[in-house]
Amino acid sequence: MHDLASLTPLGAKAPHTDQIGGVTITEVTDRALASVTCRIGQGPAFQTAAKTLFCMALPGPGTSATGSPFTLIWTGPDQWFTEAPFASHEDIASIIKTGLGDTASVTEQTDGWVRFDLHGAVVDLLERLCSAQSRRMKTGDATRTLLEHMGCFVICRQTGAHFSVLAPRSFAGSLHHALCAAARSIA
Repeated sequence: MHDLASLTPLGAKAPHTDQIGGVTITEVTDRALASVTCRIGQGPAFQTAAKTLFCMALPGPGTSATGSPFTLIWTGPDQWFTEAPFASHEDIASIIKTGLGDTASVTEQTDGWVRFDLHGAVVDLLERLCSAQSRRMKTGDATRTLLEHMGCFVICRQTGAHFSVLAPRSFAGSLHHALCAAARSIA
């Protein structure tokens, strides 16, 4: 029998939190994640099914939308990341696929990505690391950018005070190091 233990993207048993000056950096592991893509020729049927399943309109370019229990993040034309609480949506891809049927292609992404939430004076931190217009971003804005040469998504959860950074899980250590170094530089 195998003795397997789940680990966070940073390799620990529990999510890591850093408090550096006025910035809190938290590894987020309690969210399930799936990618959703509208299939060719299924636009109207997909829009109807998505609105019924998610109980909100799909966000457009450069934005995200939060409802209960889903958050949708626009990632490209006819593509979104979908987040939901892991405790209730561990099998998020199956749940979404059931709701959207043949109108969409859905792929499980939960363990393929790392998410860090940034709270506090984070605009200055982000300006040191990436070209995202974090000072201009409002609640619900989302953008794809390079952060220290790593492809990431930056999502503004609360204007000026709470951002999330999503990156491929293989970047977890490097991304964490970059965020902490930038936080120390503004502390």
